[in-house]
Amino acid sequence: MSGTKDKAKGLANEAVGNIKQGVGKVTGNDKMRAEGKAQELKGEAQQVKGDVKDAVKKP
Repeated sequence: MSGTKDKAKGLANEAVGNIKQGVGKVTGNDKMRAEGKAQELKGEAQQVKGDVKDAVKKP
């Protein structure tokens, strides 16, 4: 997988994670808030992975 794909997946996971956190907060669902935070962190890690892949490819 290329760095760009990792970054795109990371952004998507962050967005969905933020939405889950918001819904969990509004509904008082702590489990959904936790799932959202975990997904957001996963997205951030995917973006870093993409950055590293891109950096390795450059001379």
